[in-house]
Amino acid sequence: MIRGLQVALLTGVYALTLASLHPLDLALGALLSAAALGALRRFLAAGEPSAGGLGRRAVRFPAFAAAVALEVAKGVGEVTLAVLGVRPPTRADIVSVPFGERSANGVAVSALAVTLSPGEVLVDVDWDRRVMLVHVLDASDPEAVRARHRRFYERHQRGVFP
Repeated sequence: MIRGLQVALLTGVYALTLASLHPLDLALGALLSAAALGALRRFLAAGEPSAGGLGRRAVRFPAFAAAVALEVAKGVGEVTLAVLGVRPPTRADIVSVPFGERSANGVAVSALAVTLSPGEVLVDVDWDRRVMLVHVLDASDPEAVRARHRRFYERHQRGVFP
């Protein structure tokens, strides 16, 4: 039943995108929706045993997206101040940030969130040591960088992309 509802909702989005309720468009939309859900099933349910988990993740996503947007805004401010010479970076360097028990999808989302924010960029992921190597504009306190990333994951990301 949940699968049928998901296909129906995605088909509705497809119909709205096309601005058409023609039966052939709806049939194609349903076919594409079912195929997309089938292809993305493992990704959508990663780390969650039930559809209820996916629902909880969907409810938490807006707060996660807002937190990422806030981090991007902070990064823009820091880089702007550095470029203008108001607050030049004291020491740019690579910091190893442990990613602990995160799933592969969780590491990928963390890497994307890190790289979206100006002033930080993912350099590499060391799966053996379970750390992300992140180049940061101000690495004068590497432990503070690690703590910031750990807090962000625990508060915002873990409930959406574990």
